[in-house]
Amino acid sequence: MRSVIFRAAAPLIVGIMVLFSIFVLLRGHNEPGGGFIGGLIAVAALAIYGIAFGVETVRRAIVFHPLTIAGAGLLLATLSGLLSMIFHVPFMTGLWIYPVVLGEEVPLSSVMTFDIGVYLVVVGAVTSIALSLEERGED
Repeated sequence: MRSVIFRAAAPLIVGIMVLFSIFVLLRGHNEPGGGFIGGLIAVAALAIYGIAFGVETVRRAIVFHPLTIAGAGLLLATLSGLLSMIFHVPFMTGLWIYPVVLGEEVPLSSVMTFDIGVYLVVVGAVTSIALSLEERGED
């Protein structure tokens, strides 16, 4: 699509969508949302960017190959589950730590790292599919 208005608005739309996808990811283990839906929102943002500027621009923007991102996410999600076994509790049991950062207690959990892994798997796998489809559409 070569619309000047769409190309001018796309970076703003993409920025807002990526920010919203991260918001949905981070609130997902306490409220509706999480890695899967957050990842789909991020992929939609990348698809819009690809429609506006082309597939090669998206490939340069994401730096890594999409399947590498999916593989890293799968590794992170698996390690999050295996971490519980190190502490002699069942696989995928949520573990929490509460480090103090700048005087504030920050709760961190293996549930969040699992969600981040799912987010990366979805972003990598679906982006790979979307870019492949967009490349075929440019011919």
